[in-house]
Amino acid sequence: QVQLVESGGGLVQAGGSLRLSCAASGRSFSWTAMGWFRQAPGKEREFVAAINWSGASTSYADSMKGRFAISRDRAKNQVFLQMNSLKPEDTAVYYCAAGRESGIPTLPQTTDFDSWGQGTQVTVSS
Repeated sequence: QVQLVESGGGLVQAGGSLRLSCAASGRSFSWTAMGWFRQAPGKEREFVAAINWSGASTSYADSMKGRFAISRDRAKNQVFLQMNSLKPEDTAVYYCAAGRESGIPTLPQTTDFDSWGQGTQVTVSS
């Protein structure tokens, strides 16, 4: 059974940092793109960042550029999201997802990813 498990969420003050981790099991995700999405209360799930199969290519939503960094350890089937300079508007449940393809879609959508974790809560206080 394919399983993605996120960890590393929590409560942090504005300006602080968090590092989210996603551990994948059930099959190898070494050859698929991976991504992070988030969903705030009352809002749709939105794209945060993605990384291609090799880790050589990344993509970010505009509001995360320069603050967030996605990385992966293919050997350990793990994906990470380093979040710096956090803002209260970053408060959301963050989800790890495995893509359908090896590359990053031009405009990543939830439908481009076919395996999802349960999410980890990130709360940024002002």
